[in-house]
Amino acid sequence: MAIDFQAGLFSDSGVGVPPLAGRVRRVPLGRGAWVDLAPGWIAGADEVFPRLAEGIPWHAERRAMYDRTVDVPRLLCMYGAGDELPDPALTRARAELNRYYAAELGEEFVTAGCCYYRDGRDSVAWHGDRIGRSRTEDTMVAIVSFGSPRHLSLRPVGGRLHGSYPLGHGDLIVMGGSCQRTWEHAILKTARAVGPRISVQFRPHGVF
Repeated sequence: MAIDFQAGLFSDSGVGVPPLAGRVRRVPLGRGAWVDLAPGWIAGADEVFPRLAEGIPWHAERRAMYDRTVDVPRLLCMYGAGDELPDPALTRARAELNRYYAAELGEEFVTAGCCYYRDGRDSVAWHGDRIGRSRTEDTMVAIVSFGSPRHLSLRPVGGRLHGSYPLGHGDLIVMGGSCQRTWEHAILKTARAVGPRISVQFRPHGVF
């Protein structure tokens, strides 16, 4: 049974990572920021989801907030530069992102941060990825989503909600330009019944 399970778990027959050329739609946000969208980019993404859910060594974190320490409302795992990614679909996705954005980004996506949103209670608060070079430089963060869609919300720093994008089932969003400095994004809690979602954030070196 264990051998059959492993063979099924890592079967890749229905998964495809097609070229991004001709699939990407860019949406200007203002303030030098933009997002690129490629809905349903990863074919067979629902086959990948259980592999990531079972195969990634997820862990919970606790963080200080004001005068207490609280649970981070999602599970996490980080793959650094040079680490082997947990699934061949992610390796191929990163390679295609590097091909497509090579000229514009001028460097490669090298890290992969993974987040597991188990239900509508899991979330990430408003923030920009402004630790490291992204505090002062334009950069890109590419997010591939697996599982049930959750809304990634966007707003300008100091402003109101601008809009949101439901991301799941192999969807791709790339936040670029000044987006991490001049805009904020979040996955907000919801009381609606939603299924689990895994997001994989590919970043260049020195962007967190």
